[in-house]
Amino acid sequence: MKVSVVGAAGYTGGELLRLVHGHPELELVQAISRRYAGRPVSEVHPNLHHLGLTFHAPPELDRVSVAFLAVSMGAAAELEAGVGERAETIVDLSPDFRAGAVSASGVAYRTGLPELFADELAGATRISVPGCMATAAILALEPVRRAGLVSGDVVVDARTGSSGSGAEPTPASHHAERGQAFRVYRPAGHRHEAEIAELAGVRARMTVTAVPAVRGVQVVCHVTPPRPVTRQEVLRVLQRAYRDRPFVRVVARGRGVHRMPDPQFLSGSNFVDIGCAVDADGGRIVLVAALDNLVKGAAGGGVQSLNVASGLAEDAGLGFPGLHPA
Repeated sequence: MKVSVVGAAGYTGGELLRLVHGHPELELVQAISRRYAGRPVSEVHPNLHHLGLTFHAPPELDRVSVAFLAVSMGAAAELEAGVGERAETIVDLSPDFRAGAVSASGVAYRTGLPELFADELAGATRISVPGCMATAAILALEPVRRAGLVSGDVVVDARTGSSGSGAEPTPASHHAERGQAFRVYRPAGHRHEAEIAELAGVRARMTVTAVPAVRGVQVVCHVTPPRPVTRQEVLRVLQRAYRDRPFVRVVARGRGVHRMPDPQFLSGSNFVDIGCAVDADGGRIVLVAALDNLVKGAAGGGVQSLNVASGLAEDAGLGFPGLHPA
């Protein structure tokens, strides 16, 4: 399948170029960028020098099987009609078509989260990938909610690296302001709360902190069960839910330095790691999930969803396991 990446100059766009190039069933034909049109891709993504590609302007988009939209909020809705005339399938990484939104052309987008919606994704030609922090929280919470172990609201404490803010610099992303900061930049009311409610079926109260890392998301979800539970019971729920899912790893270690999921070991990978702890009285479940925001939380989630929609192996082109030490 011939593939173009629209918004290819951003961090997510660069990851899409990398993943599509290494995919056994996809052919990368274009990198689209309004700002960098006519300039080499390696000028922006030095790790992709070997591709030998040059950025093209949006009007130069060829007819392709698949177009990935890795553009900012609002831009995807503006581009969708034109891209849809030239691409059979659109996979959108922006917030514009999430939670079952219908495009201006009247087409409903399917949710790009194969762990929960593989059946709905089969044959889909319009796919919207959830947000990175929402993906981590949803995959941690939904099995526990489905098992009847959630009572009332949950608290989601999310931490995110600087790449989640995109490639364009802002006063908040300036190194002197961000380099050593643990900035609580959204103490309440984050838009991901609506995604979590829609897709995990729980009401989440979310706080987001910017931490001094480039890649990675970690969410710590505090859940009150309706009755006392044990850690083994919660682990069994998670293991049953994801035993056949190639990219969710349940971390069940009870001791050691790495007994809880840590995004630093997931850089470049499409895995999400989920672990848990339970208070001694069984009255609180703590779920911890980690992923690479640019891969499983964006580009990799999009490729994985396309694989499922197209009838390909779900893990095609996504085998990189991450690094240690990182």
